[in-house]
Parts: sequence; C-alpha cells; structure tokens
Amino acid sequence: MEQDSAQRTAEAFQAASKDTLVERMGIAIVEATAERVVGTMPVAGNTQPYGMLHGGASCVLAETLGSLGSALHAGPGRYTVGIEISATHHRPAQNGRVTGVATRLFGGRTVTTYEVIISDASGRRVCTSRLTCLLSDRSPGAAAGA
Repeated sequence: MEQDSAQRTAEAFQAASKDTLVERMGIAIVEATAERVVGTMPVAGNTQPYGMLHGGASCVLAETLGSLGSALHAGPGRYTVGIEISATHHRPAQNGRVTGVATRLFGGRTVTTYEVIISDASGRRVCTSRLTCLLSDRSPGAAAGA
C-alpha cells in the first residue's frame, strides 16, 4: 500500500513538473520512495560552455530527487523546502544521461537529509551531493499565524 502511495506521489510530481525547471532539464523519475529516489537527466542541453555537464545542473538534479524523497517522507498535506545543498564534482560527464540516486540519511518530523550520488552512463561517480530539507505543516509563503 505504501508503495502505491509513493508511486502516485511520484507520478503527481512528474505531472506537476510541466513547464518547470524539472521538465526543461529533462529530469525523469525512475523510482521513488521516502528512503530512495532515482532519476535521470540528459547531459545534452545541461552543459557549460566547454561541453561538460554544468555543476549547477547536477545540483538541480540532486535537489529534485532529494526534495521528492523528503515530500514522500513528510506525507500528504505537509510541505518540504530545501534549506541547504552541497556538491562535490568528481569528474565531467559529456554525453548520454546521468543517473542520480538519493538515499535518505536522516528523516525526522521537521528535517530530512539525503545523500545524492550522480553517475554517468558508465556508472562512474560524477557528483556527490547532500541536501537538507525543512518540513512544515504550513504552505511555503503562508503568513505566520495563518
């Protein structure tokens, strides 16, 4: 039952990504649970001027995957926002697709932390990222006391 709920959330996330940065970057969710989220992104169209995957693109992929995991951890009616991200870029990716695997390191009532490992088509690590998200019962941007 929990897997069905996670699948519906992942599908809703993908549908809600229409006309957003996630869609423009070509990010696709492959699997999603609160413990682990896997997604892919093409290198083409997400490069810096030297033809290598842009480090910022890796961060977008990492934040997308970790935030989805955090939303699944939070559950229905709760919200999650990224509050800190770090990334170490190990090697360039120049073609194909990269795959990100977000693994929950910590899941509490108000904070989650995910490690995201991004690999190239040959399985070589391109980037290691860490994302911390804040969970809330109130919609982002809602006035205090609302």
